[in-house]
Amino acid sequence: MSHVLNGIAAGGGITIAPVYVMGASSLTAPAKVASDEDHEAKRLRDSFSFTRQELVKIGREATDEFGHPIMTIQTLLTILDDPEIRQLALDMLAENRWTAEWTVEQLVDQLKRLSTVAASSPFWGSAVTDLGQRMLSHLLGEPIPDVAKLDHRAVIVAHEISPTQVVRFDRHLVAAIVTDLGGATSHFSLLSEEFAIPSVVATHEVTKYAHDDMVAIVDGVHGKVILQPSPQEIDEYQQLAGEHARENRDLGKLKHQETRSTDGQRIRVAANISLPDEIDEVVQSGAEGVGLFRTEFMALENGQVASEDEQFRAYKRVVTTMPEQLVVVRTLDLGNDKVINNDATDQEANPALGVRGLRLGLQQTTLLRTQIRALLKASAYGKIAIMFPMVTTVHEFLQARQLVDEERQHLLQQGRVVAENIPVGMMVETPAAVTMADQFALYADFFSIGSNDLAQYIFATDRSNPDVVDLTNGLHPAMLRSVLHVIRQAHTEGKWVSLCGNLAARHVAEPLLLAMGLDEFSVPSDHVLPLRHLVSGLSVRQLQPLLHQALNLENAEQVEQLVRKNLPDLYQNEA
Repeated sequence: MSHVLNGIAAGGGITIAPVYVMGASSLTAPAKVASDEDHEAKRLRDSFSFTRQELVKIGREATDEFGHPIMTIQTLLTILDDPEIRQLALDMLAENRWTAEWTVEQLVDQLKRLSTVAASSPFWGSAVTDLGQRMLSHLLGEPIPDVAKLDHRAVIVAHEISPTQVVRFDRHLVAAIVTDLGGATSHFSLLSEEFAIPSVVATHEVTKYAHDDMVAIVDGVHGKVILQPSPQEIDEYQQLAGEHARENRDLGKLKHQETRSTDGQRIRVAANISLPDEIDEVVQSGAEGVGLFRTEFMALENGQVASEDEQFRAYKRVVTTMPEQLVVVRTLDLGNDKVINNDATDQEANPALGVRGLRLGLQQTTLLRTQIRALLKASAYGKIAIMFPMVTTVHEFLQARQLVDEERQHLLQQGRVVAENIPVGMMVETPAAVTMADQFALYADFFSIGSNDLAQYIFATDRSNPDVVDLTNGLHPAMLRSVLHVIRQAHTEGKWVSLCGNLAARHVAEPLLLAMGLDEFSVPSDHVLPLRHLVSGLSVRQLQPLLHQALNLENAEQVEQLVRKNLPDLYQNEA
């Protein structure tokens, strides 16, 4: 008899394959006092060195496989190469006479506390945990489960998967990924989505029921897993998989058309990128521009930021590839979960609510000015917009705009060509920015609503914590009302609004966002054409009653039921 599990869809596609259960990587060390401090210190230094060699090798293989460096590997190497972190570990060992293993355990705990990720990205926490496991593996002589040894096509089932394990996957053999833990916006999920691996996370108990060679259906579109499916279920999902593939081929016809609703509203569907080389995939995806170009890749392995010239070349590469489409570049969103050598973020009690995003840029103006100059130079080669993250006050935004104006004048005085009327906008990702949207709209050229951060700040939750992840549901009326308020305030001043994050790519939310008058969706490349197809079949005017009802409900579950009930044709193949 089949067993059905529901989770969070973290990578599109439907697949059927046998299960391969990957053992958990949960190495631990007992609290012990060292008998030979010098010997333990040498073992600790060796674990740093051996782990670095291992990560360099993994990073090189991943770059060869995927065509670009993987940010996760760069982050781990940055931590390992930080002399202050190494010295911290050695001091902890010497002061407490700990073994090397127990020192690593305590170092990981301390790094997590110093970079509290509770109110922001899960990337830092998963990176530190991953690093600790690899160091313990060398110290204890115990291997970490490695799917790179897989020799047949299979669905990978695991309690949790680290980012460095994901990048070692053979995409020809890994048919799908299913985990107990995780969230749609965790680093692992974003990587699996980028690598086009059907994935379902946060099933809570897949490892309890799955075993090797059991057949599994993984529906990464709707977040559903069926273990030991019946012949009828296999036939049904084989048909659905075929339909999904045919739909993707048919959607290609939309690439050369503008996206408009049935009542003529022009909507842009743009793509998100994190690396310059991803722009080629964006062009193929049919995206109508880049709605979010994350630039944290500019934080280099040595903890510094790329030079102005290096940044300029990266931005130029992107804008010249899509010269007729707008590329919205978010300035460095560094802080709590990104590693960079600066004193502003050291020893903060809660960096997630401290010096991050634009706050860090305004404290470290050399960093921000360098990036602004590179962006202004690149504007001569295509359409570019500058966007500032984590803005909470009008004063902050005006300070940032002034930096843009100053650097523009400096470049013009030097005889450099700079585009006229470069849009300068901001992320709306805090309740403060939402409630002050009318004032921000007087000065910002556009808004981009960051739905992931906004949801967790509205609901005061950590979106990487599986115990509270359900509370950050973007369909909740509190979230919907916030988004609508921002759109209305922007439109009052004639400004346009984009929305990025998980909500933009959530099928059941898109009709409501369309009804609100959202001007642009910014989504992963593989969501572009399905979303363009959806928009082209809906009427903004006819969706207004549905939006009005949704805004007056009590919770996200009621909103989802309402949308599915009123638009059954859109969700007839969804459970």
